[in-house]
Amino acid sequence: MASIIWSSLLFLAQLHTPRSTSASQAHAGNLTRLSVPILCRPDQAHALLQLKKSFSFSTSTTTLSSWQDGTDCCFWEGVGCDASSGNITVLDLNNRGLSSYGLHPAIFNLTSLRRLDLSMNYFFSNWNNNIPAPGFERFALLTHLNLSNLGIQGPVSIGIDKLVNLLSLDISTSIDTSIDFEENYVYHINNLYESNFDTLVANLSSLRELYLDGADLSRSKEEFYISLATSVPRLQVLSLAFCGLEGPVHKSLSRLHSLMVINLQGNGITVVSAIGSLLDLQTLKMTLCTTYGSILSSFGNLTNMINMQIHSPGSVPMPTAIGNLTNLQMMVIQCDDPGGYTSGTIPYTIGQLNNLRLLALNGCYSGRIPNSVANLTQLTQMYLSNNAFNGEIPSSIFSIPVRNLHLSFNQLSGPIPEFNEALSQLEYVRLSYNEFSGPIPKTFFQLTNLIQLDLRSNNLIGLVDPSSFWKLRNIEILHLSNNKLSVVDTEGSSPLPSDWSGPPEIGLAFCNITRFPRSLTHSKYILYLDLSCNKISGDIPKQVWEICSSTIFYLNISHNMFTSIGLTSDVLPFTTVPAILDLSFNRLQGQIPMPNSSAYALDYSNNRFSSIHPNWVSYLSQTRYLIMSNNNISGFIPLSICDSSLGLLVLTNNNFSGPIPSCLIENGHLEVLNLRDNHFEGMLSSNITSGCSSKTIDLHGNKIHGQLPRGLSNCQKLEVLDFGSNQIVDVFPSWLRGLSELSVIVLRSNKFYGTIGDTVDDTEDKESFPSLQIIDLASNSFSGKLRPQWIERLKSMMKKFNGTGKTFSALNTSIPNGLYQYSTEITYKGSVVTFERILTTLKSIDFSNNRLEGTIPESLGRLVSLRVLNMSHNALTGKIPAKLGDTDLESLDLSCNQLSGQIPEELTNLPFVDVLNLSNNDLVGKIPQARQFSTFDSSSFEGNSGLCGPPLSESPCGASAFSPGVYSPNVDVVLFLFVGLGFGVGFAAAIVVKWGRIGRWFNVTARASRT
Repeated sequence: MASIIWSSLLFLAQLHTPRSTSASQAHAGNLTRLSVPILCRPDQAHALLQLKKSFSFSTSTTTLSSWQDGTDCCFWEGVGCDASSGNITVLDLNNRGLSSYGLHPAIFNLTSLRRLDLSMNYFFSNWNNNIPAPGFERFALLTHLNLSNLGIQGPVSIGIDKLVNLLSLDISTSIDTSIDFEENYVYHINNLYESNFDTLVANLSSLRELYLDGADLSRSKEEFYISLATSVPRLQVLSLAFCGLEGPVHKSLSRLHSLMVINLQGNGITVVSAIGSLLDLQTLKMTLCTTYGSILSSFGNLTNMINMQIHSPGSVPMPTAIGNLTNLQMMVIQCDDPGGYTSGTIPYTIGQLNNLRLLALNGCYSGRIPNSVANLTQLTQMYLSNNAFNGEIPSSIFSIPVRNLHLSFNQLSGPIPEFNEALSQLEYVRLSYNEFSGPIPKTFFQLTNLIQLDLRSNNLIGLVDPSSFWKLRNIEILHLSNNKLSVVDTEGSSPLPSDWSGPPEIGLAFCNITRFPRSLTHSKYILYLDLSCNKISGDIPKQVWEICSSTIFYLNISHNMFTSIGLTSDVLPFTTVPAILDLSFNRLQGQIPMPNSSAYALDYSNNRFSSIHPNWVSYLSQTRYLIMSNNNISGFIPLSICDSSLGLLVLTNNNFSGPIPSCLIENGHLEVLNLRDNHFEGMLSSNITSGCSSKTIDLHGNKIHGQLPRGLSNCQKLEVLDFGSNQIVDVFPSWLRGLSELSVIVLRSNKFYGTIGDTVDDTEDKESFPSLQIIDLASNSFSGKLRPQWIERLKSMMKKFNGTGKTFSALNTSIPNGLYQYSTEITYKGSVVTFERILTTLKSIDFSNNRLEGTIPESLGRLVSLRVLNMSHNALTGKIPAKLGDTDLESLDLSCNQLSGQIPEELTNLPFVDVLNLSNNDLVGKIPQARQFSTFDSSSFEGNSGLCGPPLSESPCGASAFSPGVYSPNVDVVLFLFVGLGFGVGFAAAIVVKWGRIGRWFNVTARASRT
C-alpha cells in the first residue's frame, strides 16, 4: 500500500506528461476557426495525403476521415493553417494510435510548419535509425517539435540541430511509472542517444524547453552542462529524466538563470549545489536519483519554488532556511537511508510554508512533528509515514483542512487528541504502527466525510461498538487490529439502517471479540475481512459464506476457537477466486472444506481436520500456496497434483502416506515442499533437471529409502534440505557443494556412511557450501577423520555477526498473507529444540552419534560465528583445540569420546556459552574456573578420572580424596570377563584396570561394540 501511495504522489506532481500536448491540439483548432476560408495549398494537401497513406489504423483512435482529396486541408483533423496565407502551420496528431514504418519523407514538404506534434504514436523500423537523415532542416520556421513516445531511434542531432527557431523540443520517453495511463494512451519508447551534445544545441540559441527524458547522454559527461550554458542561455525547462547522467551537476548550470523547471529524476546525480543559485526555479524533480549530502542546504534562496521532489539513497537534512520557500505548494522528500532516519528533525520554520498543499516526507526524519504545522492552512495532503517521529501528535494537525493524513510507521505515542469535527475535512486517516495509547477519540465517530480509518498496531484501549462506525455512511475501510481494544457488538441498541451495506474492508484482529459480530452478517458485500486472533467459538455463521461468496478477496479468521464451518457441504460456495483464505489455528474438525472456485493461498493448518476430499487437487486450479500442517489428515497425494501451479505445499505432521509424486521436485513451480512427519515411503525420483526451482525440500520423519537423488545438484535455488529420520543409505552428498544458496542440511538418523566432507583434492580452489549455516549429520554411521581443509571452506560460518541477527530472508517465501518461515529442529543446549524461524546468527554443526575418529581439527576455531557444536558419542582422540575459544559458541558438547590432555584455558573466553558437556573422556588436570566455567556443575566434567578441582570436588588438585583404611586406588586388579554366546561358545578377556576406572571401561566397551 505504501508504494501505491508514493506513486500516486508522484503522479499528482507530474509536471510534464505526454497528455499535456492536448493543449497544442486545442491551439490548432483555434487557428482553424480563426483562419479565413481559403483553400490550403494543393502541394501541402498532397503531402498530407501521402502521409496518411503511410499510416496503419489498426490500433488507432481515428481514421483521419476528414483527410479527403478535394477538401480544404485547413479543416482536416489535427491541421491548422495561417489565416492569411493558407499555409499549414500546425500538425498535431498526438496520441492517435497511428503506426507507420518510419517517418514518411512527405512530411518535410510542409515547410511552413511552426508546430509539429506526432507524439505517442508508433513509427517503428527494423533499422537502427528510423529518423530520416535529410529533412528536418527544411522546417526553418518550426518553433515546437514533439516526437515523444514515438518509437524512434538513432542519434538525436540528425537534422534537428539545424532548427534555429526552435523554442520547444520534446523527444522524450515517459518513464515515470506513476502515470495513470488512459485506455487510448499508446506508449512507445524512443531509443535515442547523443554522443556530442554540443552539436545538438550549438544552433538552438532560441530554445526555451528541452525534454530529452530517456535519451542516452551517458557519453556527454560534464561537457553537456557547459554546452547548455553556452548555447541555450535562455532555457526555461530542462527535463533529463533517466538519461544516464552521473556525478555532480556542473557549476556551469548555474549560468542558466532563466531555468524554471528541472527534471533530473532517475540519474546518478551526486551533488546539486549548482542548482541553489537558480533563483527563478519553480519545479525541481530529483526522484529516483542517487544524490547524497545536504541537498537542501543551498535551496534557501529559491523563493519562487512551487514544486520540489527529491529522492535520495542517503539523508536529506532540512535547513531552517526551508521556511523561505513561501511559494512552495508541493514538497516530496524520500530517503532510502541505510543509517536509519539520520536526516534529523523538521525545523519549526516549516510552518512558514503557508501555500503548501501537499507534504510528503518518507523514510527521512525523526523527533517531534513541530506544532507550527498549524500554520499550513492550505495543506490538504500530509504523508509523513515511514519516519521515526516520536512524542505526541500535535492537536493542531486536526485544525487544518487536511483530507489525507498518513502518519503510519512512526514512533508516535500518547493519546490521539480530541478535536472539533466541524473544522475537520478528514477523509483518509492512517495512524497505524505507532505507539498511540488511550481510547479512540469520540470525534472520529462524527467525521461524516471519513472514508478510511486505519488505527491498527497501536496501544489503544477501551470498549468499541463497531456499529458506532457504521453511522459514517462513507466509511469503506476500517482497521482496528492489534490494539488493546475490546470490540463488543451491541447491534440491538443501535439498529442498522435498512439501506446499510457495510464497509467492504474490515480489520478487527486481536480485538478480544468473543462472538461473531452480528452486524457483519448484514453486510451486502465484503472484500477484506480479518477477525484473526480473537476468542470466537462455535460455528462460522452461514451468512459469512453467502456475503463473501462473490466478492471476497481476503478472509482471515485464524487463531480463534471455531469448531465447524457452519455448512452442510464441504465445498465453500465461492464464485470468485479469493487471494487469501486462512482458517488456521482453530478447532475445526472433519473434512477440509475446499473453495469451489479455488483460492490463491489456502491455510488450514493447526486444526483437527481428519480427512480431505478424494479429489482435492481439482480445487487447486489457481492455488499457489497450500498449507495443511498439524492436523490428523490421512490420504495420499494424487498424481493429478502435477497439473497444479502450486508454489508452496506444506503438509507437515499429518498421516499422509504412499509415494511422493516425482513432479513435486521435478516441476518448475514448487519452491517449498514440506512433507515433514508423515508416512510417505518409497524412493525419490532422480530425474531432476535444471528446471528445478525448489528452495525448501523437507521430508524429515518419513520412510524414504534408497539414495539421495543426484539431480538435486540442479536445484540452484535450494536453501533448505532436510531428509532427517528416514531410511536413506548413501555417502555424504559432497556433490551439493556448488549450491551457493544452500543454508540448511539435515540428514540425521539415517544410514549414511563413509567420511564427511568433499572428496575433491584439497589443493583445488573450489567453493564448498558457501552459505551453509546449519549442518546436522547426527546418528548415522559416518566414520574416518574430519578433514581440516573441508572445514575451512565453510565460509558462511567464518563471518562475524554483531547483535542478535535477523530472520534469514532467503528462507522466507512471500505469500499474500505474509511470509512462510521455515522451521527446523536441532539439538541445542542439550535438548531437541524447534526453531520457528532461522536467524542469520544461528550457525550449528552436529556430528554426534557417529563413528568419527582422529583429532578435532584446529580449523573449527576459524568458524568464529559458530553457536552450536555437538561432536559427542564418537571415537575422537587428542586434545580439545584451544582455538574453539575464538568462536561464539553457546553450546559445546564433546562428551563420550576419548579426548585427552587438559581443558584449554582459552575456552573460558567463550562469552555466551551456557551449555558445556565434556564428560566421559580422558581429560586431566585442573578444571578452569574463570568466567562462565564457574557456573557449570559436575555433570559437565564427570567421567574424566584425571580432572580435579571444583565442581568435581572441593579439595584442591593433588589432595587425597580418601580417608585412611580405604583400599588404595593405585592397586591393580585383574578382571576376568566371561561372555557366553547363545550357541555355547565363550571367551575370556583379561583386562588390567585401575579400580577407580572400572565404570569408564564399560563406556569404552560400549563404544567399541558399535564399531
